[in-house]
Amino acid sequence: MVCASLPSLNDTSIHTLDSSGCPSCNTRTLWHILLSCGLTLFACTWTAIHTNIPTMGQGKVSFTYYRMVYMVMGLIAPEVIITWAAEEFFSARWTMTHGFFAWMGGFMLHVNGRPRATLTPDELLQFVRDGSVDMPVISEEEIEDRSKGDGLSKGIALLQLVWFAIQFFARYINNLPNTLLETDALAIAALTCISYGLWWKKPKDVRCPYIVHWKAAASPSRLTNEYADSSRSSPVDPIAEEVRPSAVRSRRLIFLGDHGTRSYVLSIGCFSVMVFGGIHCLGWNYLTQGGATIWRVASLMTVSAPVLFYLGTGYQLHADRPFDSALMTFVTCAAPLGLITYVIARAILVAFIIMSLIPPLPPGVYDTVAWTTYIPHFQI
Repeated sequence: MVCASLPSLNDTSIHTLDSSGCPSCNTRTLWHILLSCGLTLFACTWTAIHTNIPTMGQGKVSFTYYRMVYMVMGLIAPEVIITWAAEEFFSARWTMTHGFFAWMGGFMLHVNGRPRATLTPDELLQFVRDGSVDMPVISEEEIEDRSKGDGLSKGIALLQLVWFAIQFFARYINNLPNTLLETDALAIAALTCISYGLWWKKPKDVRCPYIVHWKAAASPSRLTNEYADSSRSSPVDPIAEEVRPSAVRSRRLIFLGDHGTRSYVLSIGCFSVMVFGGIHCLGWNYLTQGGATIWRVASLMTVSAPVLFYLGTGYQLHADRPFDSALMTFVTCAAPLGLITYVIARAILVAFIIMSLIPPLPPGVYDTVAWTTYIPHFQI
């Protein structure tokens, strides 16, 4: 079947007809492109992000707001989500499911029947060793039962991402141009698959923590009562106590963990940024003239920025001796310079993605892959 070109590049209602009167299946419209990218980006953000358990008193509106913030973060800087997932993955204790449940705020300390603080895994284990609380008796199956996600739902989302990638590279092989939006969606999809792998055992959308009761006679003085009314003193709080910002930390997005895991988290985060920038290089020849040069420079800046950040931050993690003045200057400037470089490059990429959707689009964008050429058939 030979298809005629569309009368207008952005026309969504006129299609070429074959002899049987059926619309041509070898063309697509701008709406098809936006819908495909939209579904993929939704699978990459809303369904892939595993939020922590809401704090006491946090309503549905507030919880939804924070999830929307994470969703936007996943669209703008998906490598941040990967770093978050990697940090929790390497910090997990017990079984992987129990460790994730603890880090997402799954164990709530109650003193005299009142909520006191969300316990980190280290705090919970220390209290168990001291005999102040009993080891929580909750099985891996019970934790998974609280989760709103399972292997099937995650598998369906991954299939959407894989199918999008297959279509992208099929067009690339057939010399059909992919839009810059599709290139960006592919980059986000690639990083999302990494997040899925790191968060595979993390419970999804759990709303209620497991209650741990305090047994000791004295109140845990080194924990603040994060749910007490600040206008009056709490009857379970001693007069002098060490303030721990539990409520703030329970919603933290990135915390590089202890020294033993920090280098792994940093390496995964920086590597993901390099992959993200490298995939954007696939749009090397999409634009013409000056636009192509700017896109290429921005893509290469995205690839190189994490190298600077890693050199500056990583050296401080592994250094076992004082810096000399020249090295101190480099270490001090490298990480901020890498971060600024990435922010500028990412802003340029986003701007060009938006502008590239303004018609007319380059020839071939609306052509689709002839999948029948890949299916073996026999002539009778």
